[in-house]
Amino acid sequence: MSKEQFEQFILPHLSKGRRGPATMLSFHAIFNYILCALYLGCQWKNLPIEKDQHGRREIHPTSIYRIFRRWQAEGCFDLIFEDSVVKLHQDNRLDLTVIHGDGTTTAAKKGGDNIGFC
Repeated sequence: MSKEQFEQFILPHLSKGRRGPATMLSFHAIFNYILCALYLGCQWKNLPIEKDQHGRREIHPTSIYRIFRRWQAEGCFDLIFEDSVVKLHQDNRLDLTVIHGDGTTTAAKKGGDNIGFC
């Protein structure tokens, strides 16, 4: 994701930490690492993190995970999704014909409720 897209669509919805030292890495870079982990489906410790001239990673994977969990708990990703849908709708680019829902994750009670059966 480009820096311009990130600053326009994502950054306004992300919470900033209130305590502790400022992150050495930009939120843009951290968000891209999170997208990479979600896309690859890899463990956090296996993320392909850039290294500095001394061979050290620019950020530890647990730091990325901690920020991910904070953003998730504070509802940042929900806000990003909702704002994206609103923006697509306003631009008449929301195509609901491609949405397909199936019932594979729908909860159901075993045995039914016995209403209407003899």
